Amino acid sequence: MAIDPVTEFAPAKVNLCLHVTGRRADGYHLLDSIIAFAGVGDRVTVAPGAGLALTGPQAAQLTGGDDNLCLRAARAMGGGVSVRLEKHLPVASGIGGGSADAAATLRAMARLGRPLPPADAVLALGADVPACLAGRPARMRGVGEILTPVSLPAAWLVLVNPGIAVATPQVFRGLTHAANPPLQDLPRLADAGALAAWLARQRNDLEPPAIAIAPVIATAKAALAASPGCLLARMSGSGATCFGLFADRPVAEAAALALGHAHREWWIVAADMEGGAGAGVGGASGTDPGPGGPGAG
Repeated sequence: MAIDPVTEFAPAKVNLCLHVTGRRADGYHLLDSIIAFAGVGDRVTVAPGAGLALTGPQAAQLTGGDDNLCLRAARAMGGGVSVRLEKHLPVASGIGGGSADAAATLRAMARLGRPLPPADAVLALGADVPACLAGRPARMRGVGEILTPVSLPAAWLVLVNPGIAVATPQVFRGLTHAANPPLQDLPRLADAGALAAWLARQRNDLEPPAIAIAPVIATAKAALAASPGCLLARMSGSGATCFGLFADRPVAEAAALALGHAHREWWIVAADMEGGAGAGVGGASGTDPGPGGPGAG
């Protein structure tokens, strides 16, 4: 009997704050981060067969070799499937696109009846893959394997990538201090304004070294911060994508539209912050310049 293909959404993962709190003897850095997911992302379709097909506006930035994270995830669950990746997120951009794609592949294969790999095998695919597999707002610690669910208020995000790729190892090498204070405890937050106020007292420790490598990140962050209604602007992950936090959809969409007119070469999208109380699912609008985004990664 034929088995129908299974499609899973692979949402962008956004580090609302990210503190580097230490470094292990094996060289891996210890993190303390609040992550959320945006209602914009890639789509992964899995069916019996073999091979990888790449489609979508950002597909030109990827290669289909055996080290592709979707194929690695499929092999971790026994292989024997074909994978089609519809790529919308810029690659190597600090919003976990490859990890989200791997996690979506795992979820899709689980829906085909395969057992999920053990936790250590999931982590071996990438530090962000466990968080993306869980797919809900969390405090992420250790090297990414310690996840504590958190509750976040409804909010909207505007994501901006200025069209460059920043290598994560290079950003970590630029850290002045690898043992920084952890996050403050996350209180109950009534609304997006309260979330922005709490986040403003936290940091992204990778932002200064990333900006030193690619100063245009500071330009993108400043453009977001200057947008009417932006409650907070910050870089996500190791960059180069920055996010602006907004209270509601109309203000976020207006900001994305204005930024898109001013910076037509940038990848810009407004999306709901999934998992926030009252947030919708999969809502997104904005501009996607396609192959003008970051290089392969």
